[in-house]
Amino acid sequence: MKQTITLALLILFGSVASWMPTVQAAGLPDVQDFRVEAKESRDKQAPILVLFMSDGCPYCEQALKEFLLPMQRDREYDSKVILRQIQIGSKNTLIDFNGKITSPNVFARANKVWAVPTVVLFDSQGHVLTQIVGLLTLDYYLAYLDIAINESQAKIKAATK
Repeated sequence: MKQTITLALLILFGSVASWMPTVQAAGLPDVQDFRVEAKESRDKQAPILVLFMSDGCPYCEQALKEFLLPMQRDREYDSKVILRQIQIGSKNTLIDFNGKITSPNVFARANKVWAVPTVVLFDSQGHVLTQIVGLLTLDYYLAYLDIAINESQAKIKAATK
């Protein structure tokens, strides 16, 4: 009797699990074509924040999970910033702001990203507005991000006047 109940529960849990949506690894959207982000940046008058990260980097994961993913879920940031990520070392290709096909490594080097995690804020033309290298002090990291976003927004708005 006990084995029958155990078997019935396993079948029940298995069938429930089979119709539940699968959970993908949490992360920001990967950049595939910066022309898409550039259009959104122009439309919103918002900077494009890109987290440059690499596999196996615990500080990258910490910046992502503790700061950038909560920022992505906070609707207040929807109109302020476009959040993306680039996996350095990825074999994927990406299209830069000029429509040129490149790699994450080449794009990172061209934008003077030499360590991970690095956060770079771009305008819609691909100009670097500000950069945060490393995770810095955890107690102030969100403030550093907010300051960088606000300063970048101000630069974009000043340039359009």
